Amino acid sequence: MSLLGTLRHRLGLGPPPSSSGLLQAVPRHVFRWDLDKTYLRTEFDSIKDLAKAAFENAADKQAYPGAAALLRALRSSEHRITIVSGSPTQMRQVLAAKLALDGVEFDEFVLKNNLKNILRGRFRALRAQIPYKLPALLASRCNSPAAPAETLFGDDAEADAIIYCLYADLLAERVSATDLERILQAARTYEDDALRTLELARRVPKGDPVKRMFIHLDRRSPPQGFRRYGRRLVPVYNYFQTAVVLYGDGVLSARQVLFVAFDMLDSRQFELASLANSLQDLLRRGRLDREVALRLAGEAQAAAKSGALTGRTDLPPFEQIARVFTDRVKELGGAALGWPAEDEPLDYVALVDEEHDRRRDRRRRGH
Repeated sequence: MSLLGTLRHRLGLGPPPSSSGLLQAVPRHVFRWDLDKTYLRTEFDSIKDLAKAAFENAADKQAYPGAAALLRALRSSEHRITIVSGSPTQMRQVLAAKLALDGVEFDEFVLKNNLKNILRGRFRALRAQIPYKLPALLASRCNSPAAPAETLFGDDAEADAIIYCLYADLLAERVSATDLERILQAARTYEDDALRTLELARRVPKGDPVKRMFIHLDRRSPPQGFRRYGRRLVPVYNYFQTAVVLYGDGVLSARQVLFVAFDMLDSRQFELASLANSLQDLLRRGRLDREVALRLAGEAQAAAKSGALTGRTDLPPFEQIARVFTDRVKELGGAALGWPAEDEPLDYVALVDEEHDRRRDRRRRGH
């Protein structure tokens, strides 16, 4: 690779040098995950919370029930798993160790270099998410084979809904360079970071690959508050709901959904009735078709009858789990909340301003 090419890679503007000359295989699907409040139970609303998280070892960190089982189910030779987190780079070793303890494999792990921000006096960048995560997502797609399908996982603690929709709309060329410049200004992005983001947005392989986005409701935000983001974004209370929607998308099998359900029951933080309530909640919100839910329950029962899926005897058998799901779907009938037939274009500048005001209010309240 030329000196210019190497320099562009170090700036995050090009593919990494190849020593073998072999091209990477194009993945069929890329799954992009956040970590804090998405995969890991993390508190960072105060200095005390940040200090506690910094000194925890891998065994101390707790994943949300079902998250590890879901990531293991998504892992395949045809899929790519990318983690883009706002956690500091100094925590890479302990975070990677935690993922290894959970049996989670990944292809890329991007963390935020907050030490560099401190040394450069960029204190505004310490909490800013859009100026960090948006270019990180764009660079990830630039620096690896562009998959035809992507699914994104985030939470409601920061601006993940805005960032993920903006990323998707940039790839689909629904947001112009001029619009992006205005959005970055609203996000109070440092000038050199804005220029890098604009360059990445220009270079990134275009298309409409983002099929689904999940927002984990860590703050228990009202799901209806996310209606403006359209059908592709699904707010979820837990990872059983996520697995069910992915089944409807054709990404997971009924058997894999059962394993996520089993993992959540095994955590002792969920009971069978609460998982059935979660399924019913998706139906009520119109985020899952009744026919899909009935098909899932039928295929889950068939999978359970085909053989023992686990040797455990202290948890409900899979066949019982599937039967409870079937009964709950039938109880609900065809009732469901309506959903907009078509997604409306998003006013990202207004959304960024609203998010800034929310963060300022939380700081004033001490949250």
